[in-house]
Amino acid sequence: MVPSWPVNARVCGVTTDYPVLWPVATRWADNDHYGHVNNVAYYSYFDTAVNAWLIDATGVDIRQLPAIGIVAETSCSYTKELSFPDMLRVGIAIDRLGSRSIVYRLAIFREGTELELAATGRFVHVYVDRQTRRPVPIPADIRTAAERISG
Repeated sequence: MVPSWPVNARVCGVTTDYPVLWPVATRWADNDHYGHVNNVAYYSYFDTAVNAWLIDATGVDIRQLPAIGIVAETSCSYTKELSFPDMLRVGIAIDRLGSRSIVYRLAIFREGTELELAATGRFVHVYVDRQTRRPVPIPADIRTAAERISG
């Protein structure tokens, strides 16, 4: 995967406030019977982009850390239909960086002449000990990466 952050995207003549724009491709299997990407796939795009960015930004295999990010909350508002073979950029920003959690503000853009907003969302990672599943502080590598894009 090729990282493309930080960049400022032009969307309808306005610069976005997402410091990370992570590339994600739609898949044939994402389309449903109605000929568009099914709503559940948008959450997969969010999850893929956030975790791929974390791996790239930290240089660490986050799956091997003693503390792991568990998704505690997600939401998505849809503004445009997507369909295979659309190429996407997932905008990533941080609304809140706590001691044990990160609240991400996300957007999905369709690539084209300009980036076209298709959805916005929210994604909350709570960090827990891999063994006990009890909340713990955000790992230092992840905190450092998050601080670089926090507003």
